[in-house]
Amino acid sequence: MSEATSWVRKDLLGIAELSAEEIRLVLDTADTFREVSERPIKKVPTLRGKTVVNLFFEPSTRTRSSFEIAEKRLSADSLNFSSSGSALSKGESLVDTALNLEAMAPDLVVVRHRHPGAPHLLARRLESGVINAGDGAHEHPTQALLDAYTIRRRKGRISGLTVAIIGDIEHSRVVRSNVHLLTKLGAHVRLAGPRTMMPVGVEGLGAEVVYTIAEAVTDADVVMMLRIQLERQSRTLFPSTQEYFSVFGLTRERLTAAKEDVIIMHPGPMNRGVEIASEVADGPYSVILEQVANGVAVRMAVLYLLSGARREAA
Repeated sequence: MSEATSWVRKDLLGIAELSAEEIRLVLDTADTFREVSERPIKKVPTLRGKTVVNLFFEPSTRTRSSFEIAEKRLSADSLNFSSSGSALSKGESLVDTALNLEAMAPDLVVVRHRHPGAPHLLARRLESGVINAGDGAHEHPTQALLDAYTIRRRKGRISGLTVAIIGDIEHSRVVRSNVHLLTKLGAHVRLAGPRTMMPVGVEGLGAEVVYTIAEAVTDADVVMMLRIQLERQSRTLFPSTQEYFSVFGLTRERLTAAKEDVIIMHPGPMNRGVEIASEVADGPYSVILEQVANGVAVRMAVLYLLSGARREAA
């Protein structure tokens, strides 16, 4: 990466719009913040005086908590907002809610919403920087960034690796962001899942598509399992969770076809015995908890870059 690379975007709305150099900048910046989480006092004054509003209109545990911890470790002031009990429940529009919050002069707004494009709508209307924390089945950029960061730390590279992503491809925003990111950094991405959960034309994203877990896992350097997102499905797409596990669940036996140093990933929440066996999730190849830990460093990097702290310090 050229040292001249700098962050100039107001918002982080998706991976599709980022260059490989911008992605590497986030990952490299995360390296500088990872050490903060290992200190006895896990706080730096980097964003002191900055205000971040967390707008979550969908349930979230890992992403919301990760952003909140990242903000606190950077010494930012944060306001946590949820749609329940707010003016939204009284009929106020999303944009009016955001404009009212912006009148309080936050520096950044982190938003998760069930409708694709909601963060983009807010970014066009707000002067504050907007970070997409997941919009429907569209994108989840910070998840893809933390996944890539985890892979790079474990493997030392991303280029040339084969990454298998298996499960509910149709409804996963994680898939779209990961395919965009990993292919930009030179990885080969292999998607697998039931035909009923495979979107038409997904090959256009630049990934290989297969329809058995055996094909997906063979010689893979990384295997990422996905949750079945029943809440986004309008009809039943498989006979039962037991049947799904028997055909697409990741077991120790199926994993033997992967590379000897394979790593196992999952964006969570994880359904044991549905998409992954407990012996694999808790096994020696699993980096699932590392993903959670690395998510804090990556989100610290994103908050820092978008806040303008990098430019102010130059």
